[in-house]
Amino acid sequence: MLWVLGFLAAAAALILVISYICFRMAFYADRRKPASPDVLDLPDGEVYKPFLGFMESCAREVRGMDFEELCATSFDGLPLYGRYFEYAPGAPIELMMHGYRGSAERDLSGGVRRAFKLGHSVLLVDQRCSGKSGGNVITFGIREYRDCLTWVEKMNDRFGKDAKIILTGISMGAATVLLAAGQPLPENVIGVLADCGYTSAKEIIQVVIRDMGLPPKLCYPFVKLGARLYGGFDLEEVAPCEEVKKATVPVIFFHGEDDAFVPCYMSRINYDACPTRKQLVTIPGAGHGLSYPVAPEQYLAAMREFFGE
Repeated sequence: MLWVLGFLAAAAALILVISYICFRMAFYADRRKPASPDVLDLPDGEVYKPFLGFMESCAREVRGMDFEELCATSFDGLPLYGRYFEYAPGAPIELMMHGYRGSAERDLSGGVRRAFKLGHSVLLVDQRCSGKSGGNVITFGIREYRDCLTWVEKMNDRFGKDAKIILTGISMGAATVLLAAGQPLPENVIGVLADCGYTSAKEIIQVVIRDMGLPPKLCYPFVKLGARLYGGFDLEEVAPCEEVKKATVPVIFFHGEDDAFVPCYMSRINYDACPTRKQLVTIPGAGHGLSYPVAPEQYLAAMREFFGE
């Protein structure tokens, strides 16, 4: 009998250790600090190399722009930080959410340029665990979408309830704004832009596990347990593909057809689930998060058509 108890204790300990390793790999983050004045925060990877000049130009442009610093407090007490870039008084404002382990500069400097070409102002936020915002646990949108709703409240306090707001996100940020779209929103939120978002935390994690050459059905339970035990959240609490079914505002989806990280079919699933006025734009030859750099004029034309001049 003692050997059975010993075996069970060893098995339980092994499960806890593996789950903790999964938690550290997938969800724990030392906060991404703002880049120094001499260093630009640009993405790594072969797929981005042809566009590094464009990205550097956008990042330097944003660094040279005037902005207003805004601060908020999350539902669970974390400090949140954002920068407001005004195109013109009264212009629609895009609330921009960056991606997984990303930063506002790395993921959304091109978005600021794109928004200004459309006559939109921008609130560029540091998601929790990034930049000046607090926290050490990334939740794949599950807590982040509530931060997005906090920012909407903050914007209405700062700019008034007549300010037109568009929720904009890329990658995990797209999943975040799709989750927010399924919640009750103020009437001045006029739409959502979701660029290369995934269907659910569970599905994108299983895709990553599979791409690592590991069996998803075996590994995913450890990841889910790690999130619950060490991060304090349920990976399956909400999913973009389910929450978007409750959307009441127009949603435009963008996705690169050559996205090797978040498969393009995920935006098609989210698009099909959305009951409101919607549009799906897929860009041939574009990798993850590269739809605008690959086809800027097509991107801008789609936005003008969808939201109006």
